[in-house]
Amino acid sequence: MPVALTVNPRSVQVNIQRPEPDLTRHRQRPGRRGRPDGAGGGGQIAAGGAAAIPPAPYYAGLAEVLTRAFGVPIVVAEALQPVNGIAAAYIYGSWAARHEGQTGQRPVGDIDVLILGEPDRDQLYVALSGAEERLGRPVQATIRNTNWLETGSGAFHDTVVSRPLLGLSLQPG
Repeated sequence: MPVALTVNPRSVQVNIQRPEPDLTRHRQRPGRRGRPDGAGGGGQIAAGGAAAIPPAPYYAGLAEVLTRAFGVPIVVAEALQPVNGIAAAYIYGSWAARHEGQTGQRPVGDIDVLILGEPDRDQLYVALSGAEERLGRPVQATIRNTNWLETGSGAFHDTVVSRPLLGLSLQPG
């Protein structure tokens, strides 16, 4: 059964693609609103999917798994939002490569973040430590000048620009 995942920083939704009759039966059962145990509250079944909402007993664990697996760009962007002096930020390295579908010989160990600009380093490292805690893995920052992607040189530059770069949205909202 295919599962479609939608992750945003404030909610987690898992859409289970089932034939409409399955969903209709769930909606018609008295007191059954999405919880596997049949108890009322804590979830809902609607046409097109099932949504895990905070009162559900499995919400915290599910949200943590989904955040660690798919929420890396959101968590890192949120962490960087208040940091002064960042012109742009990108996730690069093995996490970005796996996100783009490239396979690798070893599992992703950390999240590499390229920071362009002149960030307040104290703010940056405090912000990234919070992201590390939420993601359960180290977040490594590399700081370069604003035009480094266009004007940089050397082996590190060549490697970074030749592999996937995942731009982070640092705009409020």
